[in-house]
Amino acid sequence: QVQLVESGGGLVQPGGSLRLSCAASASIFNIYTMAWYRQAPGKQRELVAQISPSGYTESVDSVKGRFTISRDNAKNTLYLEMNTLKPDDTGVYYCNTALMQWNWGQGTQVTVSS
Repeated sequence: QVQLVESGGGLVQPGGSLRLSCAASASIFNIYTMAWYRQAPGKQRELVAQISPSGYTESVDSVKGRFTISRDNAKNTLYLEMNTLKPDDTGVYYCNTALMQWNWGQGTQVTVSS
């Protein structure tokens, strides 16, 4: 089973930026469409953005133009560049395959507040 470790979260003011990372424990990462998910307080986990093995990306409307998903297959690492952050972006961010096939990691907390 592949282990996933998310990092890079923190407290940021509205309009600020963060870069999240997700390290996978196995190179099989390279053949999967990967995704970032977030879970806001009291809400269900939702998919935010996904990226195919070749780099094709999709994201939800609420983050289009602000969040960029990318991957480094040589490092088995997934990234999420988040700009112009809003309070509604607050939540715990997780990575997994687009079909949620692996065990969830601990996530990384993102808090957007003044």
